[in-house]
Amino acid sequence: MSLIVDIRKDLGKFKLQAAFEAGDGITSLLGPSGCGKSLTLKCIAGIEKPDGGHIELDGRVLYDSKKHIHLRPQERHVGYLFQNYALFPNMTVRQNILCGLNREKDRSVREARLRDMLHLMQLDGLENHKPHQLSGGQQQRAALARILVNEPKLLMLDEPFSALDAHLRDSLKIELRDMLQRFGREVLMVTHSREEAYNMSGAVAVMDKGKLLTLKPTKELFADPGSIPAAVMTGCKNIFPARKCGDCEVEVPALGIRLQTARRVENGLRAVGIRAHYFNPSTPHNRFPVRFVEEMEEPFETILQFRYTGQDPASPPVWWRIPKEKRPQSFPAELGVAPANVLLLYE
Repeated sequence: MSLIVDIRKDLGKFKLQAAFEAGDGITSLLGPSGCGKSLTLKCIAGIEKPDGGHIELDGRVLYDSKKHIHLRPQERHVGYLFQNYALFPNMTVRQNILCGLNREKDRSVREARLRDMLHLMQLDGLENHKPHQLSGGQQQRAALARILVNEPKLLMLDEPFSALDAHLRDSLKIELRDMLQRFGREVLMVTHSREEAYNMSGAVAVMDKGKLLTLKPTKELFADPGSIPAAVMTGCKNIFPARKCGDCEVEVPALGIRLQTARRVENGLRAVGIRAHYFNPSTPHNRFPVRFVEEMEEPFETILQFRYTGQDPASPPVWWRIPKEKRPQSFPAELGVAPANVLLLYE
């Protein structure tokens, strides 16, 4: 199965330009609030109409501005889970789920699908409960059941964990991922959390200021984000302007150093990124004298901030994050970073 999206929408000060293809499994749209993630879902669902472009699901055109095709939401066979789940508060779980089958007139079919969905979503015994009698996780599963019972070809989740507290959110990630894998169809998920994107998705698309910048397999994106916004969204703490000075060498003026890279440096380089976990006092490569200036303690890690000897005083300190049990008794005089861990950022 495949989803092809190439749309644009002009809202005055905000312009959406999203072009990507997604296949089987879970694909996340990752980006900060207000970057156009939810608007993209609404255009795919038919809730919003783009100003131009093309949307296609499994070879069936949902929207095409040139061909004047704009299918109604109920014609698209797309399921959309809103942030607040949108369960009907005065209906039971059973009644809510059956709302997803309002076009199915055969009562035996409705009852069979209801039973299957209650079992799949682990809601057996809760069918006569109303939403206020359910936990946050049970509400989420009931909302998913109402959508999935109609067997959509594409399921879209808009910040599916935002209504849950932190403890419940963490415990439900794997549970929901496993359920969606059993669903066995395409899933498009909006999130601003890199942890959710990493844990849940086979592929991640990064959005920023209305534009979709890149779409890569999840681990590949985190290993090589390719752009400044993608590096920021994937959690890189150390990003500094840089320029090419060799096929595999960059200069970082703010830090007063040059770094060797494992990847070939292309024209148009804007910055380099070094993740806070990548520094190592025993690494011989890209090794320079440092001076430690600050220490911050987290529950399981320690953050050490340092400056290079020739670093611009106006530039921010560099972060080094290490597990608490590996914190050195005395701070090293030099730190190195492997060439493979120097991220090259072009946008």
